[in-house]
Amino acid sequence: MVLNPGIIQDPDSGRIHMLFRATGPWPQKQIPGRPLPYPIFLGYAYSEDAGRNWKADFFRPALAPSLNYEIKDIYIQNADGETVVNHANGCIEDPRLFFLEGACYLIAACRLMPPGPYWLHDEPAQCAPTWIKTAENPFGLAAADNVTVNVLFRVDLPRLGKKDYGKAFTYICHLTDPQLGEDRDVVLFPEKLVIDGRRQYVCLHRPFHPGGYPGVSADLPPSMFICAADRLQSLWNETKTQTVLAAPMFLWERNRLGASTPPLRVSEKEWLLCYHGKQDAKVGYTQSFMILEEQAQGFPCIIHRCSERVMFAQEPWEMPNKFETPCVFITGLIRMGNELLVSYGAADERAGVARIQFQPLLDFVRTFDAYGDASGRAVESS
Repeated sequence: MVLNPGIIQDPDSGRIHMLFRATGPWPQKQIPGRPLPYPIFLGYAYSEDAGRNWKADFFRPALAPSLNYEIKDIYIQNADGETVVNHANGCIEDPRLFFLEGACYLIAACRLMPPGPYWLHDEPAQCAPTWIKTAENPFGLAAADNVTVNVLFRVDLPRLGKKDYGKAFTYICHLTDPQLGEDRDVVLFPEKLVIDGRRQYVCLHRPFHPGGYPGVSADLPPSMFICAADRLQSLWNETKTQTVLAAPMFLWERNRLGASTPPLRVSEKEWLLCYHGKQDAKVGYTQSFMILEEQAQGFPCIIHRCSERVMFAQEPWEMPNKFETPCVFITGLIRMGNELLVSYGAADERAGVARIQFQPLLDFVRTFDAYGDASGRAVESS
């Protein structure tokens, strides 16, 4: 399976770099009596012609999990030279690439242990050693339940382009708290914003159990949260400020709702955000857009929210095969003049790209208010 590709354009060369999620059997790391592990890797591809043709390196991963099972080995040295827990030890998936403060970064959804054949049996810890359920476990739910923890890497684009993978990625920090359970769809605004009178890093994330956060109803479905902190290393802990940005509002979002790509600035105060919703296993994952506006105090707020599904599974290769759910899952977005180039996973098995006319899309989203009302205009699905 090759899916969920993140993309970014080199500002100097114009090359578009892609990191895609891929998985395959890894018998050399199978624990006796446990299922065959299927670690998730990131592979590399690139385009020199604005995304029309791609060359992929299928010979080796660009970024691979360490796949260590001994407690003493599940650590890594971060960018500051500190020894920290390697939350990317077991799998690295769903890459999102972006620029921040003049550097290229990657956010990936990671696990401490590799999954097994998850399309047959979705039990995240089925391939893990037995110590994860004992008092020996020093990693809490990150090991015991193998929950997803989102990790930030710095990316050296010139080295990535030369396939010098060993020196292309630097582990920075984790961005979500494993003790609060599954958390995915994490993206950062590509610049600091003024929140409560000072410039802070601002992050969107989608906890699977929102009720675990203070002041949030236990009945809230998985929803999009927004948080801010003075340091990237503080975005996961209690020093951040946080609120719910968007909860499911329309039928096609009923099961969950989360950010798809880092927001794109469209004016001095406005950001275009690509996001996804899931209705159920039959309708699956679909993509839409909203516009956020920065506020004098507090977080950006939604001023336009498209109630229509803008992208959803239609092509035969986007339809279910190994998985029962139709899926179009955008993980990359680049503005290229009058177009948006988006990269997406299809049917949780393949990678695709699509082009969207930028200004018509923006005009379309602006016809909706913050609650998805199109001001009485009849709107057709795109």
